[in-house]
Amino acid sequence: MSKFKKKKSGDLPAISTASLPDIVFMLLFFFMVATVMRENTLMIKNELPTADQVEKLQKKDLVMYIYAGKPSENYKSQYGTEARVQLNDKFANVSDIQQFIIEERASKREELQKELTTSLKIDKGTNMGLVSDIKYELRRAEAYRINYTTKTGDAVENFGK
Repeated sequence: MSKFKKKKSGDLPAISTASLPDIVFMLLFFFMVATVMRENTLMIKNELPTADQVEKLQKKDLVMYIYAGKPSENYKSQYGTEARVQLNDKFANVSDIQQFIIEERASKREELQKELTTSLKIDKGTNMGLVSDIKYELRRAEAYRINYTTKTGDAVENFGK
């Protein structure tokens, strides 16, 4: 009889899983910090015009966006090929803009309501009659701070007030 036992071949030592929760939470925090949520789903074709004199907006959280252009390929069968207005995630009529502005103002604190800017993201092929109608509705809603979003080079920037 021998005092020593022969080691069985093929046995692997147990893997320690003590650090696994730390790794999982570290990955979770990374993705929570690095992920950017998209605010609106663009339902229109939106090729912005170019500009050579631009000014960046400082407070992006005080901006209301109004999109105008022809419906994208996914929505042409349902909405046609005429240029339309998009407010948040739905198509709207020009007459709905005033109510949209009122609702956006109501969602902000009272001291910030005067600082709100309306940014028009209008496709460069859009009829100027639609743009004039949008601007008329903005005047009726007393939204006088208007910004036209343009592109310059590769970056999208904003100009005007």
